[in-house]
This record gives sequence, C-alpha cells and structure tokens, in this order.
Amino acid sequence: MQLARGLDSGGIAATMSPPGPGAIQISRIMRPDDANIAGNVHGGTILKMIEEAGAIISTRHCNSQSGERCVAALARVERTDFLSPVCIGEVAHVSAEITYTSKRSVEVQVNVVSENILTGVKKVTNKATLWYVPLALQNVHKVLEVPPIQYAGKEQEEEGRRRYEEQKLERLETKERNGDVILPVINPDPYTVGHSQSSLIHLVGPSDCTMHGFVHGGVTMKLMDEVAGIVAARHCKTNIVTASVDAINFHEKIKKGSVITISGRMTFTSNKSMEIEVFVDADPFVDESQERYRAVSAFFTYVSLSKEGKPLPVPQLAVETEDERRRFEEGKGRYLQTKAKRQAKMQSLTQQ
Repeated sequence: MQLARGLDSGGIAATMSPPGPGAIQISRIMRPDDANIAGNVHGGTILKMIEEAGAIISTRHCNSQSGERCVAALARVERTDFLSPVCIGEVAHVSAEITYTSKRSVEVQVNVVSENILTGVKKVTNKATLWYVPLALQNVHKVLEVPPIQYAGKEQEEEGRRRYEEQKLERLETKERNGDVILPVINPDPYTVGHSQSSLIHLVGPSDCTMHGFVHGGVTMKLMDEVAGIVAARHCKTNIVTASVDAINFHEKIKKGSVITISGRMTFTSNKSMEIEVFVDADPFVDESQERYRAVSAFFTYVSLSKEGKPLPVPQLAVETEDERRRFEEGKGRYLQTKAKRQAKMQSLTQQ
C-alpha cells in the first residue's frame, strides 16, 4: 500500500515508496525562485531536498524501537555528481533508502529523478550518500544507538562496513586541515583568487532549525551552494551550474541565534570546470562562552555554460602565492583522481 499526502502550498509531496518501510520518496515541482536566470534549478535546492529525505528516513528508523526518542543529525554527505540539470516546471522525485547502520550512525543512499510532467520524460539527475547520527531529544550531546537493519547477505554488510570506515577516516583528515581563513584582497586582478572570493553572512533563525534548535544540514548546504555559485559567476561572467560536490563534512552543530559566515574561494580550474572551496564559520552570540568555530567544509565543482546550455572554456585561475599554488595542485590531484575513477567506471561498463 502506498501512503501519500497531497501537494501542499510549497508543491511538496511525501510518499512511502513500494519497496517498504526502509525507503521513502518526496516530490516537489520546481518553481522560478528555485532556479537561476537561465532556468536551471540551483544545486543547493536539490541538496536541500536530498537532506530532507535523508533526515526523514533516518529519524524514522532510529525511533523504530522503544526507548529514548531522537532526531537524526546530518554528519557527512559523500561526493555527489549533478548528472543532468533540472528545469523550472519539472518535478524532482527524491528517493531515499537506508543501506548500512553502525552502532551510532546511519548510511542513507539517495537518488533524484526529474520528470517533465508535460511529456512524461524522466531522467536521473543525482545520486548521493549521506551519514546521520541520532541525537537524543532531551540531551543534544547524547548520541544514541541505532537499531540494526537486515542485510540481503554478508557481502552487503561487509561492503557497508568498508564505506563506514573510509568516511570515518576522511572526516578526521578533513578536520585536521580546517584552519584556513579567507582574508579580503584590495584591488585584486581579474581571474585571481582574490577577485572572485565571496562571503555571505546569515543569522540563524527558527525556520532554519530542527526541533533541537540547531541548523538543518540542508539549509547549510543551500547557502554553501549560493556562495560557490557567486564565486564561479564572478570568475566566468557566464551562466554557471553545479557539476558536483565533494564530501561535505559537518564538524560541529550550529545553534539557533548564531551568525554564520559562509566563505568561498576558487582553488583550481581545468579547461571546463572550476573547483571552489567553501567553509562555514559560526559565531554563537547566544553563548558568549564559546568562540567562533569552523562548522562545515566542502569542495564544489562548477561548469560554465553558453546560452544554449553547451559547456564553455573556463578562464584559467591566476595563482599568486605559495598557498594558492599548493591549493591549486591539491585541486588538480582531486580532479585527476575523479577523472580516472570515471574513466575506469566507463571502461568497466563497456566490458560487461
């Protein structure tokens, strides 16, 4: 039996998908305020929907047994590629399924399909993996145990454990290199890091937060995508779209009433793509005992498009300092690694 509620004023519907209680689907029609001037839906809008689906299914699962009630908090989003743009008037269907549970975390895999409701044409636009931890309702600092799921076989469980250990290690490595800050540059030259770097300041209000009074992960990701988009547009001065997001790590929770600064800078350019580093710093003004801290960090990749939607060459980034050269080489390494993985995957598919 499929359970559904009708479209609300925001055009959102939530359903229990046919596979059973371990999967859900949410759908939403894309409106003009979801998109850029070219009609392409912002990547941050899709990321927010992905996180909403993940939060629903992981919170539901973590409360599936008797005991202390909790809310699942987003800890990490693995790399996600934007395979195809979503346009105004199309419906985005976001399906989520729990694929692994450790003692205190939940892995959720999410697929996004866009549907042209005039023609019926559907296409896969995104695939993402998210990790959540259950926080007790009465004590936000208490992480509860996660009910285990049933696996189809031992191999599936072992593969999930491998993914869990890999992301755990990567989170630790990312946290160790999170001391960078972005400083303003006076009269920067075109195509330099200082020319396109951007920041956005946001006061965290009740509508941004969970029942705990902490910011939704999807809200943070949407703001990060906005800043990354501004950096990319300043560099290219063309229509730009999100191509992919490297792992997003949520290091610390952000309280209601905090002022957050979302900063972005370009780190690398290839012939047709731009890598932008984005991080979020929080000033918890409601708690004067706590100092400013780094809450979230990630790398976004953008591409430049013509008016016809065709990829355009990207102006090369002009690096000026040793730190910029180091970050450029690190970005180049990530770019080549991703390219090699994509080529290996394509080769594997052709050999089947």
